[in-house]
Amino acid sequence: MFQKKAVCCSAAAMLVLAVACSDAPKSPASPSSASPVSGEAAADGSTLKVTAPAAQSPVNGAQPQSLTFVAGASGAQFPSGSSLPPLSYQVEVKNTGGTTVCTGTGSASGSTVTISPSCALAFDANHTWRMRAVLGSAVGPWSTAATFKSPIGGFFRGNEVYDPLYNGTTVGQAVDAEFVPNVGLRLNSHTSRVTYALPTNLQQGEFSVMVTGVDEGNPGDKTKIFTMQEGTGDITDDDYRMTVEKRGRQYEVPGAVTWRIIMGDADEHNGRIFDGARIGVSFSDERWYFWKFTWGTGRAALEVREDGPRGRVIYDTSRGTGGFAYRPVPHFVYLGSPVGRGGPQDASIPGAIYKNVWLSNSPRPNFPGE
Repeated sequence: MFQKKAVCCSAAAMLVLAVACSDAPKSPASPSSASPVSGEAAADGSTLKVTAPAAQSPVNGAQPQSLTFVAGASGAQFPSGSSLPPLSYQVEVKNTGGTTVCTGTGSASGSTVTISPSCALAFDANHTWRMRAVLGSAVGPWSTAATFKSPIGGFFRGNEVYDPLYNGTTVGQAVDAEFVPNVGLRLNSHTSRVTYALPTNLQQGEFSVMVTGVDEGNPGDKTKIFTMQEGTGDITDDDYRMTVEKRGRQYEVPGAVTWRIIMGDADEHNGRIFDGARIGVSFSDERWYFWKFTWGTGRAALEVREDGPRGRVIYDTSRGTGGFAYRPVPHFVYLGSPVGRGGPQDASIPGAIYKNVWLSNSPRPNFPGE
């Protein structure tokens, strides 16, 4: 009996010891990670555990005035209580053929992401856009693609200008000019003009525009299609004068086309004045003409075509300009011309109608109707 009792006591002691061991404090475990970065890509290719941004504007085929994309910011998908590091965002724009034609980056402000990429899209054309969050090399899921139509309105971005004009507005400053609905902007007199004051000079690039209402019968003498200069003094002897001319009926060869660019010194003895060939051209005031002037250190050129950028060439001359840079400060650009010492008859062309102005160091995009 004593032996049986001893065995029972021993079993009880072992039970107490086991319970005591199970209640012993455990060594602390390392805190669990709540990183939003996933080690493996999800089915949609994302490696960042966040929600997709929610497209807000433009959507459903809307046509904005400017290229700005707005979406709701991404939220965390990992456990609550974890903080989400600051995210950056990518936007991607595709044309109707599915080709990516524009990308941009930005960050959220509160619950909203706004990105305004610097891209030259085909104008007045259907596109789609989508956005996703980015953290280092990790990327979140794309938002659902939203449809929109690229802007028809113009823009003035630094020293790049697009001014359609046929939409009844201008990004420049117009004097004595009127809009012809769905056609363009008409200069009413020799003193009419549109001014673009560039915040930084454009030392090389393209200045091109479509013009109608011009022929050999326009009034005037050494009248100008478009011009550039430094400051607002007399353009005739400006050190950075650039003039493209279609001469009027008072000139000895009405309709003659020529151009001049001065690379930093208007003194005729210093070798910085360069003229294009003067050639008589037959115009029709009912036809559109494409005028394109290009310049840079070493060369300048003027090209004129019938009907548009791919029409028949009716004037094309270029020449070297030495090693001189074109760098007016401040840089002023005009449709037409301010009046110089030659008087109003040497300034703008009364009756000339302009549309689709392009000023940039990038090639001219394809514009509607060209």
